[in-house]
Amino acid sequence: MTSTGRFTLPSEENFAEKTKELAELWGADAIRNSDGTHLDESVLALGKKIYSAYFPTRAHNEWITLHMDETPQVYLLTGRVLAEADIVDVPLMDGFFEEQLKPNRDADPHKYWEVVDRTTNEVVDASLWTLDEDTDTVHVSGATPMHEYTVSFLAYIIWDPVEMYNHLTNGWGDKEHEIPFDIYHPATRKFVFDTFEQWLKDNPQVDVVRFTTFFYQFTLLFDQKQREKVVDWFGCACTVSPAALDDFEKEYGYRLRPEDFVDGGAYNSAWRVPRKAQRDWIDFLSGFVRANVKKLADMSHEAGKEAMMFLGDQWIGTEPYKDGFEDLGLDAVVGSIGDGTTTRMIADITGVKYTEGRFLPYFFPDTFYEGNDPSIEGLDNWRKARRAILRSPISRMGYGGYLSLAAKFPKFVDTVTHIADEFRDIHDRTGGVAAEGVLNVAILNSWGKMRSWMAFTVAHALPNKQTYSYYGILESLSGMRVNVRFISFDDVLEHGVADDIDVIINGGPVDTAFTGGDVWKNPKLTETLRAWVRGGGAFVGVGEPSSLARFQAGRFFQLADVLGVDEERYQTLSVDKYFPTVTPEHFITADVHVDPAAREAWEKAGYRIPLSGCGGGQGIKPLGGIDFGEPIADTFPVNEDVTLLRADGGQVQLAVNEYGKGRGVYVSGLPYSAANARLLERILFWASHNEDKYTAYSSTNPECEVAVFPDAGQYCVINNTDRPQSTDVALPDGSVEHFDLDQSAIAWRNL
Repeated sequence: MTSTGRFTLPSEENFAEKTKELAELWGADAIRNSDGTHLDESVLALGKKIYSAYFPTRAHNEWITLHMDETPQVYLLTGRVLAEADIVDVPLMDGFFEEQLKPNRDADPHKYWEVVDRTTNEVVDASLWTLDEDTDTVHVSGATPMHEYTVSFLAYIIWDPVEMYNHLTNGWGDKEHEIPFDIYHPATRKFVFDTFEQWLKDNPQVDVVRFTTFFYQFTLLFDQKQREKVVDWFGCACTVSPAALDDFEKEYGYRLRPEDFVDGGAYNSAWRVPRKAQRDWIDFLSGFVRANVKKLADMSHEAGKEAMMFLGDQWIGTEPYKDGFEDLGLDAVVGSIGDGTTTRMIADITGVKYTEGRFLPYFFPDTFYEGNDPSIEGLDNWRKARRAILRSPISRMGYGGYLSLAAKFPKFVDTVTHIADEFRDIHDRTGGVAAEGVLNVAILNSWGKMRSWMAFTVAHALPNKQTYSYYGILESLSGMRVNVRFISFDDVLEHGVADDIDVIINGGPVDTAFTGGDVWKNPKLTETLRAWVRGGGAFVGVGEPSSLARFQAGRFFQLADVLGVDEERYQTLSVDKYFPTVTPEHFITADVHVDPAAREAWEKAGYRIPLSGCGGGQGIKPLGGIDFGEPIADTFPVNEDVTLLRADGGQVQLAVNEYGKGRGVYVSGLPYSAANARLLERILFWASHNEDKYTAYSSTNPECEVAVFPDAGQYCVINNTDRPQSTDVALPDGSVEHFDLDQSAIAWRNL
């Protein structure tokens, strides 16, 4: 029998009868419209809670077409042009989508733009260049031959990026392009609030205003072929205007350069070590955005409606993990769930009454087409999210897109019925309380709490070659029996390490926000962390932890002594590196399956004698059994007291090190998989000297995980795969319970 509640259903025009049927089948207690759709009166009359998507800064072309100098703006960086004489021409729009972007010729280019000699990185004097407005070309004189030149220029955003994406994805054809507008301008700000006030009066049937989102889009730029050119879900590039830049100067006492936004073409990616100008702009922008979000929330409440924020689209400036978010007065946050990490990104937000997840797939034709089976993605998305929900529950779930598409796929309809019932059953059994965590784990990076569950991300739950070996850390932790927090280097420098932290993880590539960059030049940081580990703490490094781009004091990893591992940067090739014998059996690797043939070859061959001047540890045949992702070349043990657990191909993949009363662990990479999640779990328990706590409620099968709810008097075992699984669960009294689980199944037992 279908249970009811905690479910938001999308609907659309001329689909009332099927909406009613699916609402009953899926137990929906709320109905929402999606982008480009409206709800019929007969749907409104179903007696469900009504959500309405509201776009504060788009969908009013009648206003913005009369004020085209008040659209949002972005600093764009042209391509590099080689000067072959003392005059060089730089075209502005080469590589950009002219239906999305238009150069701002209204504000004085010589005040707000910048021409840079990229060979010397010097700014070209404004007197040496002119703008040809007819061709959108900058003519630079006095150029140095064989130097490259760029122009950083302000451009208007003349097509809302999200509406544009939906338009192109769904083939909306001649539908009018929605032009965004920037509330930093007083006239447009007044229009936005006046329009919302009238909308509230005109829509008494709406219970929840689903702001999608507020004012500033994350960085989403397209090229002339309508492909994504720059996408950064954290990017603040699309938030500038001459007025805001001038006000920033008045408030902060210095003027931002265009370079502070284009950042040499990196556009201040969240992977970049944040600089003062970047942090100051985030603070400045957040203050403005939050003040106006508060007004919208207050207006919603005065009209008797809830205010819900969608964590996506124009979310920039809201910063839900930045101090003070609770003061905005929002009732809820909803966000798209792509995996366990994005589930936690939503679920861990405080300062709202409830959180809601929009599950995938989105009901769009790129997934719901003849011959495809959307239920496969639906179950995969649910399994990824479920393990995180058990650790940090969201209050509600739902889907988005066109319900008429989903209704054509009966198997998918049945799948959602099952998922919705299981979601509600979890809440009923646990009372919405998170499963018990055994350890306290802190992720250490430049951003800290402000970007909780947002590390190693480029776009929403989309891995790439350079990130997946690190993103797997978060995905593993999202459903693990540990309590996770995010701390910054500034936190450690100012306050030390909190007494209740069991393990600190620092991971990522060199010179990024996630490993810290030049912060490691501060001896107080290494002093503090060394003292903490020697006193009994645990430090886990992944990839190039604690690294400095420039060789310093004979080390690349500044905590190489803690980790027992460093990386050769071609500075000490004349110094031999001797690898101790690899230890194949250890608490950490106890669950790692090793191919018997590989194990036999490894045991027979051992490791070659180190070669003079080159280092050693070159295995004849790798032991295998663990996916370490993209390799970190030329890592080596700093001494022969380090315990190597894997060291194939002439570098270290996994090593452990005793350090005073504490322990350090090095891992070269950790893509997400059940096996790697189990490996990380064992690393955390071993590093923190909590091996004795590991066995209770552990599963013998890494594809199955256990969550314990002491207050509810229950525990559950979940199968995270699309295949049947069997596992044994060890109980605290020493007994063992066996489970045979169908695909995607969950089983409950009393404690």
